Amino acid sequence: MDTNTLFTQSISLKELGIENATVRYQLSADELHAITLQAGQGVENSTGALAINTGEFTGRSPQDRFIVKDSITEDKVWWGNVNIPFSPEAFEKLYNKVTQFLSHKEVFVRDSYVCSDANYRLNVRVVTETAWSNLFCYNMFLRPEDSELANFTPEWTVICAPSFMADPAVDGTRQSNFAILDFTKKIALIGGTGYTGEMKKGIFSALNFILPVFKNTLPMHCSANVGEAGDTAIFFGLSGTGKTTLSADPARKLIGDDEHGWTAENTVFNFEGGCYAKVINLTEENEPDIFRAIKKGALLENVVFKAGTNEVDYDDVSITQNTRVSYPITHIDNIQPGSIGHNPKNIFFLTADSFGILPPISKLTPGQAAYHFISGYTAKVAGTEAGVTEPQPNFSACFGAPFMPLHPTRYAEMLTKKMKDADVKVWLINTGWTGGAYGTGTRMKLKYTRAMITAALNGELDNVEFKNHKVFGIAKPQSCPNVPSEILNPRNTWEDKDLYDKKAIELAQKFKANFAKFEEFANAEILAGAPITE
Repeated sequence: MDTNTLFTQSISLKELGIENATVRYQLSADELHAITLQAGQGVENSTGALAINTGEFTGRSPQDRFIVKDSITEDKVWWGNVNIPFSPEAFEKLYNKVTQFLSHKEVFVRDSYVCSDANYRLNVRVVTETAWSNLFCYNMFLRPEDSELANFTPEWTVICAPSFMADPAVDGTRQSNFAILDFTKKIALIGGTGYTGEMKKGIFSALNFILPVFKNTLPMHCSANVGEAGDTAIFFGLSGTGKTTLSADPARKLIGDDEHGWTAENTVFNFEGGCYAKVINLTEENEPDIFRAIKKGALLENVVFKAGTNEVDYDDVSITQNTRVSYPITHIDNIQPGSIGHNPKNIFFLTADSFGILPPISKLTPGQAAYHFISGYTAKVAGTEAGVTEPQPNFSACFGAPFMPLHPTRYAEMLTKKMKDADVKVWLINTGWTGGAYGTGTRMKLKYTRAMITAALNGELDNVEFKNHKVFGIAKPQSCPNVPSEILNPRNTWEDKDLYDKKAIELAQKFKANFAKFEEFANAEILAGAPITE
């Protein structure tokens, strides 16, 4: 008996306001794959993965992300251009329009959960308009056993209707697409966009409110892995800094590549059951785990095939630079059973500093760690976006500002306390440029970055000499196994030392200008972590 026949009669969407829909419940990945092909909504690539196009939106739309402002959120959410308020009345009306839109249609429903630690588990029901959106959720959320489905009670619901277009003049949205969180109704409502990441990040945003406010747990936009000795390492970093690459270490087991919680019991757990990786310029040599995970069950988004074949051309960005693949974490061999780690010992903040100023590795005090965590710095290089002709700083608070409903200092203070309680070392890793800025210098070699991280993890930097950076005050090791000593002090790699000093002050001033909006909320320890510009 197939899954569809087994469960179709056992589920109703009447409570959600979706009437007389043809419900395809808890279909397998193979069934969703086949339905997408039959509907002409996707094609199979040469490795057996499903390739789809998400339509107009190939990435998130941050200006169209809203949170319902009500008695739960009013005094807690940090309202502004990241967390945009939406009225309960407008949500109710728009929600009713979406559920009416889905009534009498074929819909795909999946019961799943997030948070791999059973003490923090959150049951999520997903209702999607397309089979491939449901496959994405099969990959990304955690998958309950069949025996758990009979008594499954969802706490949150995700409703995703890409072809429903809002009317901004009537519905209170900015344009026809929207992603709205309602913490009272416990609903993530998404419409007008087929970009699957909106579902994943909707639940992530919800957890970023629920866990610190109600569960005394720090939510983190990070990857994490575990060493043979049972020590956990955490990697924070914005897109393009190496978060996925550097946490995929053959000597360590992967907990997860993107979203985690750090509990009061000092454990680190994965929110998810899969990975959602960028595939731009993907090669087996540079990213073997991701490359090999793209097989039957994986979902490729917005990729282009080589002419006359169904082989993906990962260098082709004619649709978007944000080409992606989702797959269950079980597509990776070297994973941590249960997706939970204990005993966090090292945290790495990753930045691709295209100004070439920051050291390739440095050790941070708790105050500096909080300051850099709130700053969430990396730098865009020329050519990555229209109009970017020289390096541009990119600050994203807590290395994930678009998903953080609370004020960034709330997360930073939790991180600082956990660092001290667990005696965790925090390292700033520059995977960006050395010997000058982008265009003059060169990108730090991956083998050196890996060697520095390995040395930190193995305690091989515990007894070496450190010197503080004159502007940023962060401690630079003066030697590191398998790394040329001359690259550890970035000033030494610049031909024009005076120009380095000048540019270091300029970058520090950019840090301070960005931090100005947080100063009134930051304590003295955090403020003392700032660079020196005088």
